[in-house]
Amino acid sequence: MPTRYFTPALFAFLRDLAEHNDRSWFKANQECYEEAVRRPALAFVEDLAEPLLGLSRHFTADPRPLGGSLFRIQRDTRFSKDKTPYKTHTGLHFRHVATREDVHAPGFYLHLEPGNCFAAAGLWQPATAHARAIRQAIADRPEAWKRATRRPPFSKVYTLSEGNPLTRPPQGFAADHPLLDDLKRRDFTAMTRLTQARVTAPGFLDDYAETMRAGLPLMRFLCEALGLAV
Repeated sequence: MPTRYFTPALFAFLRDLAEHNDRSWFKANQECYEEAVRRPALAFVEDLAEPLLGLSRHFTADPRPLGGSLFRIQRDTRFSKDKTPYKTHTGLHFRHVATREDVHAPGFYLHLEPGNCFAAAGLWQPATAHARAIRQAIADRPEAWKRATRRPPFSKVYTLSEGNPLTRPPQGFAADHPLLDDLKRRDFTAMTRLTQARVTAPGFLDDYAETMRAGLPLMRFLCEALGLAV
């Protein structure tokens, strides 16, 4: 029988945390966090490793409690006006092995939040050199880019993120290029919405693995553009 990893208790905890986002409340409710959020998420990551290996040898599901696929719930408030100490969502990321030390590496992302669950794939705000390499690949291989992003299985599941595009054509690319809107992207990511019922259903692990599979055309294009193994 399929395993049920995430339950409504995860979303209940996150809703309560949003209302009581302070260290004293979290400390008093830490066991609830462990039971409803952290342990199920780490079990999900560990069990996803095998299905992910079947999709690609180059993306990892890392079940380490620290530094692995599960993002810390603590917020980095050093440079933020918002000093609330905790995130009110659960985030899991599955990155390319060649860039495992870089949070901005090509990869898959799963976001669990009351009223806002989604799966994403791609490369978010790449460095200037990486962005140029991807844009050049789009310009040089327009049909490959369109196959990767506008045809099934990708197009049946994902929508390319609009992000915050450049206001002008990137340097070195013609203003009348037929794929100008793609060349002006700052983010090369795509997303698909998930319902809470879907996330908490038995069999969600296999469901999510198939969602990742649908994102592989984009991931292959990005990895090839950056000279990474696919």
